[in-house]
Amino acid sequence: MDRPTATVSELVRQAVEVTDPAGDDESLSHFEEQLEDDDEPITAVENLEERLALAAEGADYESDDPAVSVATAVVLYLAHERGRANYDRDPDELIELAVRRQWHGDPPSDVSDWLESR
Repeated sequence: MDRPTATVSELVRQAVEVTDPAGDDESLSHFEEQLEDDDEPITAVENLEERLALAAEGADYESDDPAVSVATAVVLYLAHERGRANYDRDPDELIELAVRRQWHGDPPSDVSDWLESR
């Protein structure tokens, strides 16, 4: 049985839960808030990367935040599955797969540092 296509807000919520399971990261909370009402099916979004970038800018006013960058990578990874990704295995594996896909195995140093500090 096919799952219904996920919405933008559902995938963002999942990405934030994976990257910040304790819910302590303020930038990730703001990122999720930017898209919490976006109920458009992920497959209908023409430029998901741009939409996520605008939300990330709204979430982090001072500089690029590696946690938000990783959450964005997770959303894009899940969206690549046409919004039907039901990734219920190891969250660290999901992050690893998303980072590898987003940065072709060579993430920026701030993202690498964030990953190592987890």
